[in-house]
Amino acid sequence: MAGTGVLVTVGDLVEDVVVWSGGPFRYATDNPAAIHRARGGSAANVAAFASALVPARFIGCVGDDPVADMLSAELAGHGVDVRVQRRGRTGTVVVLVDERGERTMYPDRGAAAELAEVPAGWLADAAFLHVPSYCFAAEPAATAVLRLIGLAGQAGVPVAVDASSTAMISAYGLPRYLDLVDALRPAVFFANAHEAGLLDVTRPPFAATTTVVKDGARPATVTEPGGLPRAVPVPSAPPARDSTGAGDAFAAGYLAAAIGGADPVAAARAGHALAQSVLFSPGASVS
Repeated sequence: MAGTGVLVTVGDLVEDVVVWSGGPFRYATDNPAAIHRARGGSAANVAAFASALVPARFIGCVGDDPVADMLSAELAGHGVDVRVQRRGRTGTVVVLVDERGERTMYPDRGAAAELAEVPAGWLADAAFLHVPSYCFAAEPAATAVLRLIGLAGQAGVPVAVDASSTAMISAYGLPRYLDLVDALRPAVFFANAHEAGLLDVTRPPFAATTTVVKDGARPATVTEPGGLPRAVPVPSAPPARDSTGAGDAFAAGYLAAAIGGADPVAAARAGHALAQSVLFSPGASVS
């Protein structure tokens, strides 16, 4: 899909509290750590990472508080067009990063789940709408995002969905989630290897979409509708210190490349390149 336009993301803008472990976890006692605060939220991260490559817009709901002022200003500072509703309190995610770079998250989404009906004008000039599955976890945000996806469909704007979390999918209900994917028929579906295994992305609900399965340092697998799976290797790099935000950077690189006309394999290569930019920095910060 060659052309220009805005990459629109919808979802969470929250504060990340990232805890880097200084060694193996020791229960019920002190653990050495380095702690960093950063702007977080999958949709906000994608918009921030993409903003250096294509025009980007973020849609979401934040609290009516100073934290939201800070996070919104930080995101706008990257050149993102920030469109937010404000109510309640801004969410926080505590991210525990072990010595191998793997992360465990404790999310409190706060106002992010309170997104209400989105004006159609917020989709103006959209070339792609990116939707993390976290959006479907709670009301009223779930209904608001489904309506926004409907508006995108009416306007001919392709939709990308990210599986986001095996825990979220399990809580939502696997059969129900598969029905949702079947109804949405996204143009692109992102998942990591664990999520893809849970969903079995070879099954019929995914037949009409391009699936992109990430697997850490191993090759990503891209499967277009009616095509065979194709492996896209990850460029060699030292072991990751922190994988937080890497999946969002991959999605940003992929979608920016797709907007520019890249085919899915070339777009996946662009995703890998951008994802590597966050593997050695605390949290999902964008320099």
